[in-house]
Amino acid sequence: QVQLVESGGGLVQAGGSLRLSCAASGSTFRNYGMGWFRQAPGKEREFVSTINSNGGNRYYANSVKGRFTISRDNAKNMVSLQMNSLKPEDTAVYYCAAAKVPSGGTSANRYDIWGQGTQVTVSS
Repeated sequence: QVQLVESGGGLVQAGGSLRLSCAASGSTFRNYGMGWFRQAPGKEREFVSTINSNGGNRYYANSVKGRFTISRDNAKNMVSLQMNSLKPEDTAVYYCAAAKVPSGGTSANRYDIWGQGTQVTVSS
């Protein structure tokens, strides 16, 4: 079974950039759709972005479209989230997740493997 470890979070000023990485263990990583979700204090976990198993299809939440880019490297068992033009409302714990299906998806219910999360804080 795949295990996920996120890294790359931190504190950044509004307008800045961060790159989150998610390292996956296991030889079956290439079979999983992957996603990024986030949860701000007092709010429910929300979808950020998803990429299918071969990297050919990507989808973003409207709130991050044009600012965030998801990518994956199946040879390195890695999925990344490049975040540009960050806003204070992007502040949250960001989670990497592996889906039960190669297509990934926007619903958290489609994902059964989660990382521990990494904090992103954007100051105004």
